[in-house]
Amino acid sequence: MGRIRINNIRVHSNHGCLKEEMLIGSDYRVDLDVFADLAKPSQSDKLSETVDYVHLNKIVQEEMAIRSNLLEHVAKRIIDRIFLEIPTVNKAQVEVAKINPPMGGDVESVAVSLKHQRP
Repeated sequence: MGRIRINNIRVHSNHGCLKEEMLIGSDYRVDLDVFADLAKPSQSDKLSETVDYVHLNKIVQEEMAIRSNLLEHVAKRIIDRIFLEIPTVNKAQVEVAKINPPMGGDVESVAVSLKHQRP
């Protein structure tokens, strides 16, 4: 078993329940961990035999572009697409963080983290 980690994917999106968030949007950070058997690609050196992190980034970018009220919903959609499109992934964890959330205080970020395993 191995892990592929993508750190600090930065996107601007319009998630949130407040009208301002829907219109203006906010900055987000996404961290992603996927777990798969990496024994074969570590020997073969073939991209076709591993989990392509370009594909993972594309999934994150596309799902972050779809507006949601809750970060939990966005995170679950990202994991669902990973399992749908990349059958070699056995487990995935995603953290979606809203930078400078509008919550009436000096808060750097608020984050939701979900971890799921293929059934």
